[in-house]
Amino acid sequence: MGKAYREGFLDARGAVRYDSSMKVWLKLLIGSLLGVLLGFLLPHDNPDVLALFGWLESMAIRIGRYGTVPILIFSLTISIYELRLDGQFWRLLFRSFLLILLSAVFVVASGILVTMLLPPGRIPIQIDEQVELVSLAVPQAVLDLFPSNMLAALFTDGVYLLPLCVLAFFFGMGLSYDRVYTKSVVSLLDSLSRIFYHVASFFSEILGLIIIVLASYWAIRFHGILQAGVFRDLIRLLAVFSVILGFGILPLFLYGIKPKVNPWVALYGSLGPALAAFFSGDMNFSLPIIFQHVKENLGARRRSNTVTTALFAAFGRAGSAMVAAAAFIVVIKSYSSLGVTLSDVVSIGLRAVLISFLLARHSGTAAYTALAVLCVGYGRGYEAGYLILKPLAFYLIAIGTFLDVMINCFAGFALARISGFQEDREIKHFI
Repeated sequence: MGKAYREGFLDARGAVRYDSSMKVWLKLLIGSLLGVLLGFLLPHDNPDVLALFGWLESMAIRIGRYGTVPILIFSLTISIYELRLDGQFWRLLFRSFLLILLSAVFVVASGILVTMLLPPGRIPIQIDEQVELVSLAVPQAVLDLFPSNMLAALFTDGVYLLPLCVLAFFFGMGLSYDRVYTKSVVSLLDSLSRIFYHVASFFSEILGLIIIVLASYWAIRFHGILQAGVFRDLIRLLAVFSVILGFGILPLFLYGIKPKVNPWVALYGSLGPALAAFFSGDMNFSLPIIFQHVKENLGARRRSNTVTTALFAAFGRAGSAMVAAAAFIVVIKSYSSLGVTLSDVVSIGLRAVLISFLLARHSGTAAYTALAVLCVGYGRGYEAGYLILKPLAFYLIAIGTFLDVMINCFAGFALARISGFQEDREIKHFI
């Protein structure tokens, strides 16, 4: 792999891969900084500016999601087939769900603990909006997994991707029944998977421009809430804790896997998805970037990378659940001076962990939806409590998605390594 060829190098299959003139994460960082600077220069209270950037954000998110469905359906199908041939599918599935559960418990518990030990100031209650009907719609979500026509799962709006994963599961399983008959189909799916992977790579290359729009709209709204001043304690708490958790604590867990790795190399290789997740606040927007970075930078093979990334994107939303739990404690303390009892803390933690498994339908609103569900489910007069944080919703979503994606990248790398589906990459060849 390290053999030089002009400006590129040979991969494990002997194909020449070329190093980009600028790393993807650096393009994203420069685009983010330019966008934030532009956002702070623009007026935050001008309705026309907000409307324009709201439309531009929607367009940018659509462009980012454009290649998500094809790469997911073809890559996941062929990955399941290959894992079945290796006899590793059920083992990888069990390990993935176990890690999803453990990460949810740890992240939610640590977030609640920090919020209790370093409580933010109370937020003034000024609710003049009607309570919105917020629900996880779990029964309907389960029904949607099995449409009356199996192929109907292909015609999705790109938001709820779990039905596609179910279709890919049965398709991948079916391919292994007789390899004589399925050989040509497997070759076609393998080719389509690689083609759409490279199509998605093109969008990653132009993401530095797209993220300028996302960062600008984020900064305009952030400037507005800073001017209000009432959310500063919560903003500071979530910012500091998420940086420590995402860039400090979570990588340390990689020291425990075998063979030994340098966790800070894995962190460096995940910077691109982290930036994209934070400013987009959208998991489906981030999926192609995760696929690409976990494969090219962290060395996870497709068969492992696709399965673990899809599973954590659907069920591993521990970061969003943690943000919702921390924000809900602030809501309770803002409504009442009685504080939060130990039984309340346990109840909130358990509810948040459960909710973290049920956010697959909420690609771009996970943390705020989880907060609303916590408020409504808790009752006791707090049903409308999430509305006091509505101006901060975009920030909660950004922090939650950032942590979700960091967990996804680290977990995908760790599971690939312990399962024997990972090859070390040199930093100079990172994308």
